[in-house]
Amino acid sequence: MIARACLLALLLTGSSVGGFAAGRWSIQDSPRLEEGLLTEASGLACSQRVEGAVWSINDSGGGAALFLFDLTSGRQLGSVSLAGVKNRDWESLDSFVLDGEPWLLIADTGDNRSRRETCTLLLVKEPRFSVVKDGREVRPDRQITFRFDNGPRDCEAVAADPDQGRVLLLSKRTWPPVAYELPLTPADGAVAVAQRLGPVNLPKAAPWEGPYASQNTGLAIRSDGKMAAVLTYGRVFLFPRWEGQSWGEAFAAKPQRLPRHGLAQAEGICFSKDGRSLLVVSEGRGAPVVRYGIEER
Repeated sequence: MIARACLLALLLTGSSVGGFAAGRWSIQDSPRLEEGLLTEASGLACSQRVEGAVWSINDSGGGAALFLFDLTSGRQLGSVSLAGVKNRDWESLDSFVLDGEPWLLIADTGDNRSRRETCTLLLVKEPRFSVVKDGREVRPDRQITFRFDNGPRDCEAVAADPDQGRVLLLSKRTWPPVAYELPLTPADGAVAVAQRLGPVNLPKAAPWEGPYASQNTGLAIRSDGKMAAVLTYGRVFLFPRWEGQSWGEAFAAKPQRLPRHGLAQAEGICFSKDGRSLLVVSEGRGAPVVRYGIEER
């Protein structure tokens, strides 16, 4: 009873969540990503090496490449090609730090017809800027082949929680969406299994928001592991995770609803390094980016 009372008091007083003061999130100015070889952005990740820069990738049919952009101007800073892999249906991108090393996670998990028996996660140590600027080729450092425990699922929302050593995944074409998890470092050579955590308490979009506005297309986890952001075609929803709470419990709770992003086809989302901004990207050439900033109170 005491624990519940303390939790209720925090919610009512707007006190800090995971070390960050509660506040109102508002949309701020942000650029379009420079036109070029990025033609169908399907993921977004904050660079851990280059301050004020973000990575992006192309959707299915695009090359196996990573593109780095300056977030202030939208200018492309460089790119790297991934050797030995194909872009079957890259749908999500994430960055994280594990054992002091910055990593990128590429989720080849798109499956519109739910027919893929296995999907793939590619893990790459984030290239240094000199490699990116020269447009060199790199190889994935790890490859995770996995399946969902209850059959094939379309999935565009994938993010790593390195503190817990897990990867979180949300199904797209089920209602409600379902959260899954699998080990970030599974046994070599084995097909990992994404285990069902439970349904995601994602509010249904209003009819006027469009027929697909409720579908989720991206997932981001704040670097402290205390908050997840779920992107849909219509909005962004925040799911705080309290001390001792599992991600399954966090996703089952009522989320905070952010203002509509207004993007035509929002596909990627990430937190800034300090966790005080959220960035959302839409598909298309000259991909527009929406930045949410927190106004502390």
